[in-house]
Amino acid sequence: MLFDAFKNRKSRKIEFIKTKATWRVAWGRVDANYENIAWQDEKFFVILPGGNSEFLTEKLAISSGGRFVVVGDIWLTNQVQLLQKLGIEPDSFQGSSLELVANLWERWGFECLRQLVGMFGLVVWDREKQVLKLVRDRIGVRTLYYTTTGSVCWIAPQLRTLAPHRSADLDLVALRDYLCCAFVPGERTLWEQVRELRPGTVLEFPDQKVTAYWQLQQKIIAIDQPLEWHGDRLRELLDQVVQEYLPPANEPVGVFLSGGLDSSSITALVAKFHKAPVHTFSIHFGSECPNELEFSSLVASHCQTQHHILEITFKNMWERLPETMAYLDDPIGDPLTVPNLLLGRLARENVEVILNGEGGDPCFGGPKNQPMLINSLYGSVTNQDALQAYLISFQKCAVDLPQLLKPEVWAAVQTAPWVFEEDLYSQANYLNRLMAMNIKFKGADQILTKVSNLTQAALLQGRSPLFDQRVVDLSMEIPPEYKLSGVEEKAVLKQAITSGKSSLQDAAVTMSANILPDAIIHRPKSGMMVPVQLGFRKYWQQEARDLLLNRNAYITPYLNQLPIRNWLNYQGDTWSRYGVKLWLLASLEVWLQVNQKTQ
Repeated sequence: MLFDAFKNRKSRKIEFIKTKATWRVAWGRVDANYENIAWQDEKFFVILPGGNSEFLTEKLAISSGGRFVVVGDIWLTNQVQLLQKLGIEPDSFQGSSLELVANLWERWGFECLRQLVGMFGLVVWDREKQVLKLVRDRIGVRTLYYTTTGSVCWIAPQLRTLAPHRSADLDLVALRDYLCCAFVPGERTLWEQVRELRPGTVLEFPDQKVTAYWQLQQKIIAIDQPLEWHGDRLRELLDQVVQEYLPPANEPVGVFLSGGLDSSSITALVAKFHKAPVHTFSIHFGSECPNELEFSSLVASHCQTQHHILEITFKNMWERLPETMAYLDDPIGDPLTVPNLLLGRLARENVEVILNGEGGDPCFGGPKNQPMLINSLYGSVTNQDALQAYLISFQKCAVDLPQLLKPEVWAAVQTAPWVFEEDLYSQANYLNRLMAMNIKFKGADQILTKVSNLTQAALLQGRSPLFDQRVVDLSMEIPPEYKLSGVEEKAVLKQAITSGKSSLQDAAVTMSANILPDAIIHRPKSGMMVPVQLGFRKYWQQEARDLLLNRNAYITPYLNQLPIRNWLNYQGDTWSRYGVKLWLLASLEVWLQVNQKTQ
């Protein structure tokens, strides 16, 4: 392979960071004497951390007939209805959600997946037919990774767990994609020998057949109905979903609150339906940086939550980056990763369940789609095709690739296809095409995996109501002009929050129009700006040079130093984007270092 020297590189400074081990499954010719085997069958082995028998009951179940073994992580919102389908009284059921799925599978097989509502990553072993199936939930809240070489296929919910079973070879196309997007989209991972199961699909062994049991599709309905009608439908569903996502009525709950429309809407609904204390959590970056505390505090006061504000210093941001990268599967170059972890740890002092507003932009037409819409109108003037414009819209390193990548790397990836092409050039409405890509890739491969990994690292249960599979499906039924039209963004979500009706109350009762202050509903989208530009200019200059320009850096065989040196010197930074690019590279280098140490 190219770049074999990478395998022998040693990290200079970053100490080993231990993370909590997860379950893993081996399929194939496995040594039966392998340590920590908690359950085994011919060609199928379940390995748990320390062989923990307590962990076994949480992560493994066998169907009542003994034919199907189900291993994995699952959280269902419709467990009561599923038990009733099996003729079981919900109050009498003492088993786990995995046991429920095992029995559903024994009754209906693959078709039972269409009945599951929730988040899950499952491995199903058919003892009779000796067939293995890997299953992931529709939206991609949970993850499953598997190795692609050797006589044994190893499967785990976290990429780091598979470190002993892969080589150190990087997937160069995944590296290219990360530099453009700040995450690795699609089934690839940064490791050449490991792949990620896509949302809404089943992978079957030994045939390696992939079957989609759900697909995100445009299904626009009721185009003659006004915005209010669609807003009422959305509000009815949000009322239901938020209540299902809440913990038991006597337990406190938390919400990550930025002060934007999405997180504020979830906060307002949580406060409406939950009678135990509601805690909200916001961040800022000190007196040098602008913040949104005015808006988050306004929402907290309006909804009468117990509000907590965390200041994140530049020292915190840099020092906590290695630990944060150790908790992620693939690297994520979003500067919010470190704040997400630190805020999660603050939240854990008060709650065990935390909700967020992630999903509002992908599902309901956030303003980041506007550059692409403009390009579709003026592409003949800009001479940018849709794919080029889409990559540039991430505002990362897409235009820098020919200079940033070493010549041999650029030659290897230059003509490789992109995972976005099928959706980008589909026949769906143009805005819906953009939203579908944001849901399928940015949602599953950046937002949701970040939420899942970092809340779990903080010992929290993270939940994203706006990314619920039913909300996503409904978003594809709403006429595009009610999502993003001109400068008006997320009109249908604003309508749902201000004047929706709830089917959970008397239909004649209109929900209060002041569930949120007008200042929140009608404020322009600004986004949470993490001050990485200031960080690299003033606080992290020397550390970044030591990390990125060191001849022993893990990125050195792949990237040219000259562009990185220019970015560190801020030469020609017309659009103030160098800080974002440098954070992207720092996250990558640190991720590579902390993950090499698990071998």
